[in-house]
Amino acid sequence: MKNLSVFLCVVSFCMISHVYGNLRISNELKFRKKLSVSCYSKDNRMKTEIIEPGARYEKYFNTNMFGTTRFMCTLRQGPNYRHTQSFTAFKQVSPSDRGALWDWRARENGIYLKVWAGQHEQGGAYMHKAFDWIY
Repeated sequence: MKNLSVFLCVVSFCMISHVYGNLRISNELKFRKKLSVSCYSKDNRMKTEIIEPGARYEKYFNTNMFGTTRFMCTLRQGPNYRHTQSFTAFKQVSPSDRGALWDWRARENGIYLKVWAGQHEQGGAYMHKAFDWIY
């Protein structure tokens, strides 16, 4: 009975201290180009969204209790959306990783990132270029 009580306390604590993630992708492309965004994880596939110039795509989601949540995204832009890049857009590295906002910006010369909070936090660092477009 004592083991059951301990187990229930641990499970309750895990549920109370559940972590949330946030993924933001902004369209900062020039020449009024639209941005196609398609994201998925092991358990979820989000529908493809077309992001207008100056707009952003933002998703909040629950992370898993094992600390292994990952979201992959594919961005496409340009004529017939032929310029593309696929990458890990959110990554939780351990159960103690408290989640974060992964802020991505699609620009003409590449894709930029800044992580706010969590174990990947970049502190006072500015946006940095993470990927080039594949032509």
